[in-house]
Amino acid sequence: MTPVPRVRVAAYVIRHRAVPEVLVFDHVGMPDAGTQIPAGGVGPGEDPEDAVLREVAEETGLLTATVIRPITVEDKPHPDTGQPRRTTFFLLRAPADAADAWVHQVRGDGADAGLAFACRFVPLPLDRPLADDQDAWLGDVDVRFTTAAGGDRQQPQPGVTSAGTRRRMS
Repeated sequence: MTPVPRVRVAAYVIRHRAVPEVLVFDHVGMPDAGTQIPAGGVGPGEDPEDAVLREVAEETGLLTATVIRPITVEDKPHPDTGQPRRTTFFLLRAPADAADAWVHQVRGDGADAGLAFACRFVPLPLDRPLADDQDAWLGDVDVRFTTAAGGDRQQPQPGVTSAGTRRRMS
């Protein structure tokens, strides 16, 4: 029997200034975690749009982002456990006057509680991939946002990633 995938959301929070920028964060004191975008699980009965706004608020403290649209659904195993995951990537907009950078202490009782995240907006396109290839679908927001291919990384082909499958959102 195939295990049921963990349902998740991920957020491309874009701020429009002289050049478009995306919100990313690093775990303070955990450099091996890599640079990431806000992402996390969807609770039972929780609407995915509500979940993505909650994850952005929990992981970055940013409360002024708005959901624009879903981008894609990616089926890809967890990089450490190999367990199945289904992640809906969303496009969100942050106000132009949002802070450039800040450190956010995660509150609550979830797995991230007590962690500190160094948040910042970085210009698009990114000059290097994000952790777990979280930047793979930026080109679906705008082809100019596609991360420059570096090293052995291959850019995703329509409909398939090197580690899973995806469904394009209308």
